[in-house]
Amino acid sequence: MLEWIDDLDHLESICKKHEEFLLLGFWSGSSEAAKRALKEWEQFAAEYEKVPVFVVDVGKIKGAHKRFQVQSVPTMIAIKKSEVLDRVEGVESARFYGVRFAGAAPQMGGGSGTGHVVRRVVVYSGPSCPACSQLKSYLRRHGISYRDVDISRDQAAAQRIARRSGQMAVPQTDINGRLVVGFDRSKLDPLLGIQAERSDAT
Repeated sequence: MLEWIDDLDHLESICKKHEEFLLLGFWSGSSEAAKRALKEWEQFAAEYEKVPVFVVDVGKIKGAHKRFQVQSVPTMIAIKKSEVLDRVEGVESARFYGVRFAGAAPQMGGGSGTGHVVRRVVVYSGPSCPACSQLKSYLRRHGISYRDVDISRDQAAAQRIARRSGQMAVPQTDINGRLVVGFDRSKLDPLLGIQAERSDAT
């Protein structure tokens, strides 16, 4: 079931009502990508009727995106007890959302498997960085959502990540608080739960 948020008060009440699990999509009528994503969200919501799915029109409800640190539309986030568990930025298929999110709420999903491990993944990247593009493509291919931070635009983030790792290099990936410098699959895969790709590498 997909419903629209009316205003900030409605958003607050929905977050309290569904504090155990809630999917919140951020949408804009001026974004073609968001229009495409909405169709996928609607299909996902139809297939997983018991999963609460709500949509915020960022053009109508000002400030809602800042509360959840949403930087672009479309973005879908999973919330539990007012904390963001996971997020998917951009347009993905209804099947992708089912794999990514429904398992986080096995009692509510439409028969998805249990044991889904929610990972918080943040990629610190820079412009004109081939390894950054390869890393993000690799994550998308494996259905792993992530938040992308361009350190050329966010100097505070650049300084913060440099203090943590001791390096200014990109990409750097924060996986549940553990940092991996570079596109190092031998370190990334165990943290992300990815099996070795020897047989299907392209």
